[in-house]
Amino acid sequence: QTCALPISQQLPQYSQYLINDYVLNPGITGNKEYFEAKTNHRFQWVGLTDAPRTFILSMHGPIKAENMGVGGYLFTDVTGPTSRVGVYGSYAYHIDLNGDDMKLSLGLFGGIMQYNIDGSKITLVQKDDPLAKAGIESIVIPDAGAGAYWYGEKYYLGVSVPQLLQNKLELTGNGSEIGRLTSHYFVMGGYKFELDSDFEVEPSFLMKYVAPVPVQFDLSARVSYQRTFWVGGSYRTDDAMSVLIGYSMQDKLFFGYSYDVTTTDLKNYSSGTHEVMLGMRFNVKKEEPREESETMFD
Repeated sequence: QTCALPISQQLPQYSQYLINDYVLNPGITGNKEYFEAKTNHRFQWVGLTDAPRTFILSMHGPIKAENMGVGGYLFTDVTGPTSRVGVYGSYAYHIDLNGDDMKLSLGLFGGIMQYNIDGSKITLVQKDDPLAKAGIESIVIPDAGAGAYWYGEKYYLGVSVPQLLQNKLELTGNGSEIGRLTSHYFVMGGYKFELDSDFEVEPSFLMKYVAPVPVQFDLSARVSYQRTFWVGGSYRTDDAMSVLIGYSMQDKLFFGYSYDVTTTDLKNYSSGTHEVMLGMRFNVKKEEPREESETMFD
């Protein structure tokens, strides 16, 4: 019997999905008036050997004359003997539903992913397993995803399906199948409340599902002050609680940090999870006042 990948959540998770939601839903591509680039560095379960480490770099923006958005991102995700590297491009078309106040965008991700597995780092019960004789196996496969995003001045709701193609993962040396990519289902939404001219509160949620794992929710809220500084908190069911902070410099450079406190038995072995985000916006227009539903870290 060949070693197989577990049927569970295969995609890395992000505590700062509020800040870099684009990587979860291609429908978000180009939903602002400017281009923006962001990096996320996530160090999960610090203290555990071979704990997951994730890096992602993304950029997207609008083509206003055509009501379109274009973008792309790359990522690396390393967990013990396995690692993934992916490069994706995205496209979205934005439809005005009610003037400038309500829009619907439909988007697609497409790209390639390299899956690597180092058999020498895996202890196997069956010595005749193909992985027992393998060194580093590398598999390159195409991948795609789709999403829809409905948004207005104060609200947003999105649905997306990454890993839509569900491609097989086969060892290049002998053609043995070790698993396949599984489609995930994401639903995210939120609403922005202006308390006064200085403060804004934004509750939000992210629902994640991949069969046969139970549905998981991220329930979050953040408070921003003059679009310059913000603090927030998040609870991920059956996993962790998070504290989030961020700062913006002249609405062009921005920084975010989150710290996860594990709520499962892993807390006995890990000191928590750190995630750092850096971002930059290009050609940001002066706003007099702000008309779109943009906070400093959208």
